[in-house]
Amino acid sequence: MAGIVAAIVVYALGVGACAGLIYGWFTTRAARRLMAHSTAPERTPWPRVDILKPLHGDEPGLADNLESFVAQDYPARFSMVCGVADAGDPAAKAVARVTTTHPGVDIRLVVDPRQHGPNRKISNLINIDSLALSGPSLGEVVILADSDIRVGPDYLRRVVSALMQPGVGAVSCLYRGQPAAGFWSRLSALGIDAHFLPGAVLGIVYGLARPCFGSTIAVKREVLAETGGLPALADKLADDHALGEAVRATGRAVVFPPMVVAHLCAEQRFMDLWRHDLRWARTIRALNPGGYLGSIITYPIGLAVLAVAVAGFSMPALAFLAATIALRLAIHARLQRLFGLPRAGLMLLPLREILSLAVFLWSFTGRSVDWRGERLDIATHASLARNPESIR
Repeated sequence: MAGIVAAIVVYALGVGACAGLIYGWFTTRAARRLMAHSTAPERTPWPRVDILKPLHGDEPGLADNLESFVAQDYPARFSMVCGVADAGDPAAKAVARVTTTHPGVDIRLVVDPRQHGPNRKISNLINIDSLALSGPSLGEVVILADSDIRVGPDYLRRVVSALMQPGVGAVSCLYRGQPAAGFWSRLSALGIDAHFLPGAVLGIVYGLARPCFGSTIAVKREVLAETGGLPALADKLADDHALGEAVRATGRAVVFPPMVVAHLCAEQRFMDLWRHDLRWARTIRALNPGGYLGSIITYPIGLAVLAVAVAGFSMPALAFLAATIALRLAIHARLQRLFGLPRAGLMLLPLREILSLAVFLWSFTGRSVDWRGERLDIATHASLARNPESIR
């Protein structure tokens, strides 16, 4: 009886791995379709833009990230308003450095500790936007972008061009990983490139998902006000997703231009990577339980490794694992070419995929997450509730 059960498990794992490879092939088709789209035609006159940057701590590459947002080839005025909760926050020094090197750009820093809800990033953004609202020249377009994002000099042109198209309510951006702190950050970046990015593209192109990412959310001020504004997000863990859904509820679309920005990965230790991946996994599980459960097929190498272990390291199982690894590497290399990603980290993919599968399985053991040193419980619809317990 035990042998029959083992055979069934091996068969199921093998089918899952094959399904994952087929899924990978479809992601390459989706990537080719999305990246082949022409950018939206440029529009004049160009609107004024307010870029809002919530900051916390002097993370690796922060000053360069901020500088990339002000070193823009944009034909109209724009400002960058940054915010910290404490005047002693080292992120303030990064803002001062960028202000010094770009004296011609309107760069401002808000220091405000007020909390408007359990989501500290949104509280920071509310405080930041209060300064933008009281400024001498209010931007018609608001861009929210996380502190760990780095962009190219044509970023504003492409994002604003897409936003000004008929029927568009918001623009978000796909992102790739860019390691900034050694081996564990390389694994983190590879997780983004090999799992998040192709999955996001597949969902967007084939209408399987309705994403909106903190890498970029560009929205007109009147549309943001119509959704309830930033205060409506103060108790949401997945605030980017919630804002995207609120924009769609107005009857407008959230679109993704054919571009990829960089997400700086700063994990220096294994536990940094584990906590970050687990927070992301449990958030997605809370937002879309069925889709998250089905995403197990996106780890074909991990499934094939499990099949080998259950099969007792038999030669057929080992041969199947070798074939799975070869095909998975080929698919990822194809995606690297389509997205213009750096040709690096390919040989780390088997390790990354096994780790990702471990995170996936562990994510079902609890619902609390570590968020910038704070333990939070993912309640219904990914609202936030404070939880003093450690991650289970």
